[in-house]
Amino acid sequence: MNEKTTNDYILLWNQATIKVLDVRHVVLKIGEELRSYRLPSSIFLFSTRGSARVVLDHTEYILKGMQLMHSGKGAIIDIESADEEFEYYLIFYKAFIPSVGNKRWVDLLILNNPFQKQYSFSPSYPISLYQKVQTMQEEWKKMSSLNTFHIKSLFYQFVYSILLELHRYGIEVKEPDLTTQVKFYIQENYSKLITLESLAVTFSYSAPHLSALFKQNTSYSPIDYLIRTRIERASKSLVETDASLRDVAASVGYEDVYYFSRLFKKKKGISPTQYRMREMNRMKTGDSPVIVHGYSIVGSKSQRYIDIDNHYQYGDEGDLPMNKRTRTSMATLLVCLTLLLSACTGGITNTSGSSQVTANSVESQKNSENSNVGHQVKTRTVSTLKGDIEVPAEPQRVASDQYMGQLLKLGIIPVGVREGMLTEAWIDKAGISKDILSNIESLGGFPMNAEKLIDLEPDLIIGSIEDNIEQYEKIGTTVFLPYWEGLSTASPIEKFKRISEIFGKEQEADKWIEEYEQKVEHARKQIEGIINEGETVSVVQLSEKAMYVLAAEGGNYGSTTIYQMLQLPPTKKALEMKEGFENVSLEVLPEYLGDHVFVYVNSKKDAEEILSSSVWKGVPAVKKGQVYIYGEFGDEFVMEDPYSLELQLETIVKVLSENKK
Repeated sequence: MNEKTTNDYILLWNQATIKVLDVRHVVLKIGEELRSYRLPSSIFLFSTRGSARVVLDHTEYILKGMQLMHSGKGAIIDIESADEEFEYYLIFYKAFIPSVGNKRWVDLLILNNPFQKQYSFSPSYPISLYQKVQTMQEEWKKMSSLNTFHIKSLFYQFVYSILLELHRYGIEVKEPDLTTQVKFYIQENYSKLITLESLAVTFSYSAPHLSALFKQNTSYSPIDYLIRTRIERASKSLVETDASLRDVAASVGYEDVYYFSRLFKKKKGISPTQYRMREMNRMKTGDSPVIVHGYSIVGSKSQRYIDIDNHYQYGDEGDLPMNKRTRTSMATLLVCLTLLLSACTGGITNTSGSSQVTANSVESQKNSENSNVGHQVKTRTVSTLKGDIEVPAEPQRVASDQYMGQLLKLGIIPVGVREGMLTEAWIDKAGISKDILSNIESLGGFPMNAEKLIDLEPDLIIGSIEDNIEQYEKIGTTVFLPYWEGLSTASPIEKFKRISEIFGKEQEADKWIEEYEQKVEHARKQIEGIINEGETVSVVQLSEKAMYVLAAEGGNYGSTTIYQMLQLPPTKKALEMKEGFENVSLEVLPEYLGDHVFVYVNSKKDAEEILSSSVWKGVPAVKKGQVYIYGEFGDEFVMEDPYSLELQLETIVKVLSENKK
């Protein structure tokens, strides 16, 4: 190891927070082995007697007598004793650099992490090391605060001696094959919940570094590799068993059988059921005379461990799991050391500019996506409530938990949206093509499903709830655009403008706004004379157990169309509301009502009790027949996108016009 590397190591050891997690003394008897044990932390292994074959991440070492070995978290180790007992000590430790520290330390850790390196050598002064390790192990048994401090001081002396030898003798230090480690981990745990963040914790690397390195070496992301592994395992189960599709999906980590089917079809080109039928037919006709029982993508099983900081489960003497190699029995001296550690790691745009969404947009989206391969992505800066954000100038894969209507009106077909957006009432009424919707992935509720989101690889994510933004930012470039601000909402036109600014489509937005304002002006003329000069209007939302009077500004459920667009005059109380609404009781409701009352109900059944009450029947507007029930929850008044606004305008005009007749 050269001088610069040594200096970097020393700097990082000096700045790191170190915690010794366990010190174990192990005697591996003749014929016993430690098999496929995944290291739950960084370790030093110091052999003191006998010999053994040690395989560390597929690299073989022969340890004889007093030798020292080091490896980082996540590596897989196998130890096989030879013709004699093999005695050794294991020191488990955790080290991390505070993320709030000097950026140089963090950068060094990414480039040259000494806590993850792998090496083995025979120390020049083994007795000195042996005495320190032996004392640490004896102190570990006592586990008082003072003993713990003594262990830590001895550990630093131990590490100092090792660093000195690494530098003095230029001992080769091996960079662990992180890609291979991640592959094997996924192969062993594919049926469990795995995220990029959990992988980063398991291997003590930052999520961006791990993802970038894996993609560089394999051409696909860790999550894509996970999906490929799961689909291959599922394919095998579909052919070799009669298990139901739901059971097959669950066996590879998918509780949502519908989502599993879509993923399967995306990877295999046909549905799971069609795949099963095709492969079974091939077997019958001799196309597949042999069922392959193994895949190159799948490796051997490893020992399991629980990863919670400084908490252990011992059996008997607390030895590591070992297996007796015999054909007649498994006389296993299996006393499992389970180290428990905590984490210390820290749509597609239609570039033609048209605001119309058609089936051709899907094809142009694919062509645009292909044409950008290999080209440097241009960016632009947009201002948000969380500061300026650099986003792609022409994002090709947009995911959003709100604003689908705004995006489609701008000619932007998202690759994925929150599940509820795909069933909104305006979609059918606005005539949105099913071909368009079939290209938009359902991403679940709030927050959007992280695994599905990662699989889509969005280049821009739009989030409307602040609590979810941090999670989205870990997946891709994210813009925070709140739908509700406190208890009120920005005007629909303002929302639409904000969306257009993110994509540089202000001209398209202005064009629609101009056309919409012309429709509004025509609508005002249609309802002239219904609301007389000096009369006021109220907007009320009724449910079974609550009543809300909507404010003149910042409300929802059509109040913006009624007050701002059609300019119907609000009551004084509606003007004074600081938030978008007020929750009122039936007894005081008349005080909030104007000469004309617009009523929006959660359901007509829920509103029956209120509408049939004596208090309601005594309201002057009710007596004069100036009450307009204009909508029911789930219709076009729920959202405030351009499509919904156009439909709301038509509905309000129709309701008022019918009353006039």
